[in-house]
Amino acid sequence: MTVYMVFEPPPGRSSSLSPAERIEFVPDRFIWSAFLFGPLWMLWHRLWIVLGGYIAVYVALTFALRFAGVGEDAGGFALLLLSLLVGFEAASLRRWTLLLKGWRDVGAVMGDSREAAERRFFDRYVSLETTREMEAALAAPPPPPIAPRDPTDVVGLFPQPGGGT
Repeated sequence: MTVYMVFEPPPGRSSSLSPAERIEFVPDRFIWSAFLFGPLWMLWHRLWIVLGGYIAVYVALTFALRFAGVGEDAGGFALLLLSLLVGFEAASLRRWTLLLKGWRDVGAVMGDSREAAERRFFDRYVSLETTREMEAALAAPPPPPIAPRDPTDVVGLFPQPGGGT
């Protein structure tokens, strides 16, 4: 089973989708696409700061290895280790970026697949929303009490009790 971290979009952003439809499920596992295609994976998920850091580390590592006179095999192994690190930390980088953009961490859910995790999460999410609405209705102040009527009050079109036309 995979653990998925669940993130809710920040309020106030206009979108044609409802906030529930924009909820992100980030798997907490090794991500093969990030390992194999690191920069492309970062572009796909719009991780601009992470991509900038990756490029800076890649360039610095390449220059450091050339300056140290390390052979091509060892340099390739070092870059493979960098890709391996990206694969292991891809989920953390994505979670960090979502939090940085104002997304709210609403919890974690486990599932054999993403669909199973989504089903389990939304079953709980809908029941929590219903509970919140009921609690809000119960917490609302009661309506003000109705004051008893004064027997001298006028009902109808006449300005004074017993007054004529």
